[in-house]
Amino acid sequence: MVGLTYATYKTQIAEMAVVAENDASFLAILPSMIDYATLRINRDLDLLATSVSLYGENYKLTAGSRNLSFTQNLPGGSYFVVSEQINLIAPAGQIDPNLGTRVPLLPATKEFLDAVFGSALSANRGQPKYFAPFNDTLFLVGPVPNVEYYVEVVGTVRPAPLSEEVDTTFISQYLPDLLIMASMIYISAYQRNFGRQSDDPQMAQSYESQYGMLLKSAMVEEARKKYEGAAWSSQAPAPVASPTRG
Repeated sequence: MVGLTYATYKTQIAEMAVVAENDASFLAILPSMIDYATLRINRDLDLLATSVSLYGENYKLTAGSRNLSFTQNLPGGSYFVVSEQINLIAPAGQIDPNLGTRVPLLPATKEFLDAVFGSALSANRGQPKYFAPFNDTLFLVGPVPNVEYYVEVVGTVRPAPLSEEVDTTFISQYLPDLLIMASMIYISAYQRNFGRQSDDPQMAQSYESQYGMLLKSAMVEEARKKYEGAAWSSQAPAPVASPTRG
């Protein structure tokens, strides 16, 4: 399969938008256009390729503190956006979850933790069983840890977008059609073809419609990867099956 590199992406967009590839105005909006297209695709699809498991020295709970804090910025230019699971690593002091035992913490609310595990006195401490998000990079646990524990955080990241430094991405290689359509929606607005007073009022709407069509098939494929397809399987919808799998 032939995907897109940064150079081929830039060339194709310039040709479709009928602008010179070295045009100063075009180059100025290029990073914003890539951000728009990439963020939109990531949010619409919740790509399986963006799932990560984070653990190490920076992912630990300290005795006497219910706070689990870590940086949102990750190596390679990606950043953490959604927590899906937090696993306590047993026994206490073990950093690598593959060398210990994963003990899943159950999601709860801050109010529940405050009411049930609000005290950090030694008599009330123990092995944490619950967690609640406080903000993007701070989580609260309960009970308050009695000793130091390391954790594994499973979640979704936003990978670094296509750029001169990042020549290819998962989206540019495996979803190049969606990337092009989303980019053309953005550049249509830049060229003032977004409203009824423009020279070509249908331009942006046409790209939006095409993006929507491509998105539907991509959503089915992502659902299949996660075994969220028909009947919670990896199978594609089969409208002619009798009875249907859905």
